Amino acid sequence: MTRKRRLYLICYDIAEDPKRLNRVARYLGKFAFRVQYSVFVGSFFEHSLAGVLRGLEGIIDPRKDDVRCYPLPEQAEVVLLGPQLFPDDILLIRDGQNVLRLGAGTPAPLEQTDLFFT
Repeated sequence: MTRKRRLYLICYDIAEDPKRLNRVARYLGKFAFRVQYSVFVGSFFEHSLAGVLRGLEGIIDPRKDDVRCYPLPEQAEVVLLGPQLFPDDILLIRDGQNVLRLGAGTPAPLEQTDLFFT
């Protein structure tokens, strides 16, 4: 059985505590790319994701905070409205496409190997 990375969307709503909010953001920033204020996208092996989520459990208050992790499909159609967070020189390449810019206006596939940071 081969292990395979998969893209995940991790989002959160941290209640009433700016310090905890900052801790969660800094922690996730070590493993994933911020795509919106409280939303990160990352490429993980299943065991790596489990470790990241365990780390989050040690930071959040489970009675007040909401953290969600969604697996992204291999082929996703994304609609982008408004200015995007990433400058043009930031890429997350998967199967020859910049997955940070999926959707309308996506350039032709690039001839480049997969690039992941975890």
